[in-house]
Amino acid sequence: MSAVAVVAAEQTRVPGPRRPLLKSVPEQAGPAPDSSGTGDPLRLGQGMRLRLLDAVRALLADPSLVKAPDAARLAAVVLLAKSRAPKGRPLDNQASIWGAELGRWLGMSVSTVHHAVLPSLKKSGAVRTQVVTNAKGQPTGLDCLVMPLWRARHKGGASHPLALSRAELATLLRLIEALFGPGWAPKNRVPTPPGLLAERTGRGAATDRLGLLLMVLNTPTSGWLQLCGGSVNTREGRPAATLAHLLGRPKKLAGARKVLARLTDAGAVGRERRETGSRMNGRGRVKVRPVAQAHRQATVSAPAMEAVQATMPELSDRPVAAAGDHAPDRDAGGLGTHGLSAADRNPGPWNEERPAAAELHAGHASVVTEFGESTGDLGFSGAAGGGESRLPDRASVREDQSVGGDAAAAELTPTAPEVGPLRGANPKKSPTSVSGAANPKACGAAAGAGPKTVGSGKTHHQRGFALPRDPRLRIALAPVRDLWSQLTSVQRQLVGTAATKALDALAGLAGPESAQRLLADRLTNRLQEVGGEARVRDAVGWLLGRGLIQRPACSDRRCDDGIRLDTGGDCPTCGNVIHLRRGQRARIAAKVDAALPDVGETERRKVLEERLRRQATWEAEDFMRRRLQAEAEQTCRASARAEAQHKAERDHAAAQDAEAQQQAHPCANCGSVRSAGLCEACGYRRQTEELVTQTVLVAAAWSADLDDPDDVAAVTAHTRAQLEADMAAARAQFLELMDPAELNHDPAAVSSCLAFTSLQTVQQAAIEYRSCALTMLGRAPQADAEAQRAYDTEKGRRQHRWHPDGPLARAAAEQAADAARERTAQHLLATRLEKLRALERGRAGAATSTAASWRDRLTELAARPISDDPAGTVIT
Repeated sequence: MSAVAVVAAEQTRVPGPRRPLLKSVPEQAGPAPDSSGTGDPLRLGQGMRLRLLDAVRALLADPSLVKAPDAARLAAVVLLAKSRAPKGRPLDNQASIWGAELGRWLGMSVSTVHHAVLPSLKKSGAVRTQVVTNAKGQPTGLDCLVMPLWRARHKGGASHPLALSRAELATLLRLIEALFGPGWAPKNRVPTPPGLLAERTGRGAATDRLGLLLMVLNTPTSGWLQLCGGSVNTREGRPAATLAHLLGRPKKLAGARKVLARLTDAGAVGRERRETGSRMNGRGRVKVRPVAQAHRQATVSAPAMEAVQATMPELSDRPVAAAGDHAPDRDAGGLGTHGLSAADRNPGPWNEERPAAAELHAGHASVVTEFGESTGDLGFSGAAGGGESRLPDRASVREDQSVGGDAAAAELTPTAPEVGPLRGANPKKSPTSVSGAANPKACGAAAGAGPKTVGSGKTHHQRGFALPRDPRLRIALAPVRDLWSQLTSVQRQLVGTAATKALDALAGLAGPESAQRLLADRLTNRLQEVGGEARVRDAVGWLLGRGLIQRPACSDRRCDDGIRLDTGGDCPTCGNVIHLRRGQRARIAAKVDAALPDVGETERRKVLEERLRRQATWEAEDFMRRRLQAEAEQTCRASARAEAQHKAERDHAAAQDAEAQQQAHPCANCGSVRSAGLCEACGYRRQTEELVTQTVLVAAAWSADLDDPDDVAAVTAHTRAQLEADMAAARAQFLELMDPAELNHDPAAVSSCLAFTSLQTVQQAAIEYRSCALTMLGRAPQADAEAQRAYDTEKGRRQHRWHPDGPLARAAAEQAADAARERTAQHLLATRLEKLRALERGRAGAATSTAASWRDRLTELAARPISDDPAGTVIT
């Protein structure tokens, strides 16, 4: 029994008698909703079914999808169902998905989706895609736009078959989820079980899924597929012809027959021939079992809807000889035969029936109930389709269970002593089980945690055996539910914590979608090792010490008892270890045979075992030595990292202290306190002065004769005066725009603003002067000669030898000449600037050698005014 089926069984409720002794909320008319709060997605009304059928047919009949492969057509249907309804938003009509998720819907790999499905859709124009990336540019998803849907909503109008509303799209999505959805297990939310064909993957999986969807949409509430008319190939049969027409491949009858056979083996379809009065085989017909199951559940009463409902992969019929225990089955036969279909002849763990020739298993009169668990018909031994009964409703307890059936099915019926007798001993105190679905503390009726209402009006509470509320833990711990019921509250908390850690570890190794299944399989295998839950004496000790822990058989972290957690196959590392050990044993045996050729078999075996024991001891010692060495190296690395971190912290603290000390220094120019040696205004002025000097040299580099000092001095003075005038104009404009009150409020800030304004003015002028210098130097004879040489060289290249005067050759030559001219201009400017700087350094050295005397310098300094507040005067 799978873990998902156990959880599904937990969430169902067993109905009570028709005469409850406690008052309950009045039930609504019509079919009762399921436990999830939503209706069965396969229970479609005639209008909705025909509406969705028209939409799917219109989509598959689009010219862009007519000749597309079935995988691409199914992908278009999935993207249609996942498309957003129009609401005037930018993402309307789009479907957000990613390649791996689309592959799970189609039953294909990610590589097939990206190399076959999506390219086919984009080439035919059926789908347009756009990769969605995050802030780092990494792809996070795929936005898909189904073009037939977009054209239908923008050009076809509301009457177009593809102009589906939001409710219709949601219904279509829920339908395909029930048929072939991959299933999800979101964190802290109720998991979505996989669809009927979710396990069908590989070649032909997309065709099977598309065929089942079309058959469901073409099937009325009776569950019998509407077969096509006219003459058909008698070898293939009318059902195969009908499926071929539905798939849009009317000539591929052999392929449709194979698809129909696979769907029959999967339990989704049943085929039989109608019986005739002469007991000859009549016309064949096809029963779509999911549709029949959904609409049959809709016809039973409200208490029956609260009973156990079989999931889609668990479709089964009664035994051949079971219809009131003796009548033949009419809904399970294969095409042309009576009895069970191919799927029913090979029952799985959820389809364990009694033998076909089983005797009547009870000597008492049959008891009437209002519901049945079989999906083939509503009748089973001891049950009827409806009616009144004077016997208690629970008289069929333990009588509808198959021999050797699953344990979870037996747990759906309360078996505690408080339940009371089946009948006869105390008929006036017929018990009823109050469902715990409305109680958030009750996790399933099978757990027995709900109160029991008896005829005396007293409410007795049983000890709750429910699994944890976390969906992940419910699925993972389902195989050990009996052991869980033996734990106390403290022990359950410990086991729950250990199970959560095990799930997190498995999620890191094999992915979060497989962690619950892997842990459930691990617990199942460990129980099989000990012989079942009944042989576990200490539940908490076994769970914490053996059941939940990982047991790697080799050094690979993904190994668990010789099985790879990420792939589910045999661990290759364990195989290598076994291979090496066998080779080593063979080598030691060969050495023993060579050293002792004449000894007997017993003596030889003793010597071989002794040498193998010594070899194993040496390997264990070597392993311990390497382990201790690795631990010592790890300790050394840890200490080195701690020392490096401590040193980094010391350096950071020293840098902060140095920065704090630097911040405490006053300005070297104006004396402002706590200016880090230079205040903001003085820093801007220093940058402005350096930039003015560079700009003056750039202007003199191309417009002055560098061999004439007077010409250089004149150009330098003129450029400096022009820059000073521009800075003064900019400062005056700034002062005019400012309010006088603001100027007097913070003189230091105003001084910084004025200095920054001057810096910006000089920066703009420097760009213009440099551009002008490069333009003028680019016209120099050296630049012209270099450009001509580059032009000739480019035209003489090998690729232009056949057309040296062609447009391509001329364009390439002109581009090379311009690049050479620009490089020459930059070189000339750099050379001239270096020469001007050398002249400036020579003049500065001569001025320093003829410095003024101390008497003149002291007289000049004494004439300067002294201010108490250095920041109080605005220096412009």
